[in-house]
Amino acid sequence: MKKLLNLLVLMAVLILLSGCATTQNVQPCTFGGTYGFFMGLWHGFVAPLAFLGHLFNSSIAIYAVNNNGGWYDFGFLLGIGGFSGGIFASSKKSKD
Repeated sequence: MKKLLNLLVLMAVLILLSGCATTQNVQPCTFGGTYGFFMGLWHGFVAPLAFLGHLFNSSIAIYAVNNNGGWYDFGFLLGIGGFSGGIFASSKKSKD
């Protein structure tokens, strides 16, 4: 019961803090061509490095705002999964 109460308090605090979040103007990012599947795949591969760079420089983006939608998202998820091993990375039991 105490764990449930702690979880509810944590969720309430996170919801209250999310009200302080600001929005960013993405209009400058939308000029030029759109990014498709292969750029999504590439951005997925470099996302962990982009995240580290974003911690120190807020002008580094992890995800392209100017993308073509579903195909970019699909490539991005495949890229993230390819970097981490995806759903195929499972521990195998060794035979003795």
